[in-house]
Amino acid sequence: MTLAMPRQLTMQELEAALDTIRDAPKDSGVLELIVRRPEVGQREVIGEGELDPVVGLVGDSWSRRTSRRTADGRPHPEMQLNIMSTRVVALVAQERERWPLAGDQLFVDFDLSKANVPAGTKLAIGSAVIEVTAQPHTGCSKFVERFGADAMKFVNSEERRDLRLRGINARVIQAGSLRVGDTISKL
Repeated sequence: MTLAMPRQLTMQELEAALDTIRDAPKDSGVLELIVRRPEVGQREVIGEGELDPVVGLVGDSWSRRTSRRTADGRPHPEMQLNIMSTRVVALVAQERERWPLAGDQLFVDFDLSKANVPAGTKLAIGSAVIEVTAQPHTGCSKFVERFGADAMKFVNSEERRDLRLRGINARVIQAGSLRVGDTISKL
């Protein structure tokens, strides 16, 4: 299925949504979408999944991917999960069917800012526990291709970097199951 490319938003249109993004829940929110990436370039939207400290999201390709951020090229242990705000992805993608194109596994209506969930913060999702890591989540050329140069500048600009608009990286510290609609909350 090929999705039509919507018009890419301008910086002014993106910035107009900042108050809505900043109003995301601070203590507990909702897991709205789970996306497994079985192979590079593939997306599988699932209603429920399992998180595992060794492989991350079970069935996702993270544990088989190489990383330029590790000395040996192995998957980066602090980039096991990529999590993005639904308020941001809804803005840049414009259509819910396009959310998986962002490349993240978990999409949450929750404040992902450094002030709210600094590195080391533990979050409960379903019966699993994850930990926010210090590894920055900045996006790539595919993000620009899918959502536009202004969207990439918007999520990565220095003045908004602390909001983590592109999302966060996390690692699984307690195995468990999760499903769409589950609460995500700070521990």
